Amino acid sequence: MADGRVGHRDHIAQNEVIARQFYEVTTGVWCLVGNGLSNQTFIDAPDGIIAIDTGESTEEMREAIGELRSVTDRPIVAVLYTHFHYVCGTEAVFEDGSPRNTPIWAHERVVFNRQRAATEIAPAYGRGLAEQFAMLLPDDGPDGRINVGLGFFFRNPTHTPFTSVFVPPTNTFGSSAHIEVAGLPIEVTHAPSDADDSVTYWFPTLDVAVNNLVWPVLFNVFAIRGEEYRDPQVLLTGIDHLLSLDAEYLVGAHGPPISGRDVIVDRVTRYRDSIQFLWDQSVRLSNRGLLSADLGLAAQLPPEADDDNLTAERYGVTEHHLRQIRSGLFGWFDGDEAQLFPLPSAERARRLVAGFGGADEVRSQARAALDSDDLRWALELGTWLVRSSDTPGDRALLATALRTVAQRTPAANIRSWCLTRALALEGTIDTTRLFRHRFSRNQILGSTPDHGVPVLRVLVDPKRAHGLDLRLAWDFGSGPVVGLHLRNSVAVPTDGSNASATICCAPDVWADLLTNRASLSDALTDGRVTVEGASDETVDAARRALGVFEVDGLRA
Repeated sequence: MADGRVGHRDHIAQNEVIARQFYEVTTGVWCLVGNGLSNQTFIDAPDGIIAIDTGESTEEMREAIGELRSVTDRPIVAVLYTHFHYVCGTEAVFEDGSPRNTPIWAHERVVFNRQRAATEIAPAYGRGLAEQFAMLLPDDGPDGRINVGLGFFFRNPTHTPFTSVFVPPTNTFGSSAHIEVAGLPIEVTHAPSDADDSVTYWFPTLDVAVNNLVWPVLFNVFAIRGEEYRDPQVLLTGIDHLLSLDAEYLVGAHGPPISGRDVIVDRVTRYRDSIQFLWDQSVRLSNRGLLSADLGLAAQLPPEADDDNLTAERYGVTEHHLRQIRSGLFGWFDGDEAQLFPLPSAERARRLVAGFGGADEVRSQARAALDSDDLRWALELGTWLVRSSDTPGDRALLATALRTVAQRTPAANIRSWCLTRALALEGTIDTTRLFRHRFSRNQILGSTPDHGVPVLRVLVDPKRAHGLDLRLAWDFGSGPVVGLHLRNSVAVPTDGSNASATICCAPDVWADLLTNRASLSDALTDGRVTVEGASDETVDAARRALGVFEVDGLRA
């Protein structure tokens, strides 16, 4: 590219597909593409404007509303969420003048999924987002971000500083519903895709379907950031329903709208069939006994899949999707005897390096593999060296292999992941913070105790917790008392009854402890934290119990 960024021509071509544009889909239906990772859609209903999805931040949605105001001054009277991913810009709707009681519609699992992603699995989830969506890559130069497949960026840098506030839905539905919003009838169908709370909204009077099923790339059965299994069989049911609507206009959560019944049927059918191909071939090859690594290389989509961005590998790659389906159906063990009881990765790498004749020989072979474009072998040899000795030279060698893969793949996910890992290996970026559970003070203060305390159970150090049997309760002065029963090296959530010790403090003090702005020792000394109904011995036990959690503020 002109600014020095290096990538596969098909990856670069995706820039044209997702180019920023405010589409008038049909009279009274608008969709903004290219403002962020997702679209923002607006529908002119009898009683006002319905907004569908609000993006990653208030700033993102504010810009979308600015586009809306160039075509209409009618108020936004309702908000619909297609799924839980793009729901953090709703505050901009209120800024625009809509009242706080504006109805918000979504599937019943949206709130749960938001909490889960921000609590128990937050470190792995956040790390995966950073790696998959190029959040740590530079803006220009060979490693510069080109696009992330579904959009140009996870968060539009022109919107900084970001203000992300999740406003929960006021109205929810389950598998299906017939609702009327702003005077407009809507048929809602539960249609899981990359989220189990995804829905399709069908506006029969407008001949418009809004969905999170058809993406501007081959659907990502496997997300390199790590996600729950996305069952293609469930996805196909949703797409078949979408096709059955015989819509004239198809508006997605990502990518440009598609217009024309015949065009929609043709393109979406091929998209649907590509997903069935992945499932069918994964099952066929698994039944034949192929191991996961071999299965991923044994089938590829037909060449004509590259003719349409809907079926092109511009996000993920077929071989990963095939393996994910096999794992989703049968679990991680694929029958490879060596994987039944594998050695620790570092020990295995040391033995492999030694068996090859030492590190110098492995380095020589790795460089030869790079020179001959044998990138799969270069990656494997490079990982042996890094796992076994981790010298700067070996890290640079593996980084070179990763960067070469990144520059040659059409898939945005792969390029972003490989470059992020390469820069970390070279020391250009520091990703160590992504491997620790980091609490957000606003998140803690914004959640109720029954959600904020149980997350500690995934921070138990079993060596410190061994032999402990103690019931703890938390009383923050308002809201429910909650508890944890430390036993058998786990922390079991309770309602706080029959606690040996009750920890009392204000919510802001608890937030300071979890974010390491305060230490438990100091807070106990100055009275910001007290332990009620306990002897000195029990207070000491409670303090030791809090130390089993991997939170510096509770151990200091």
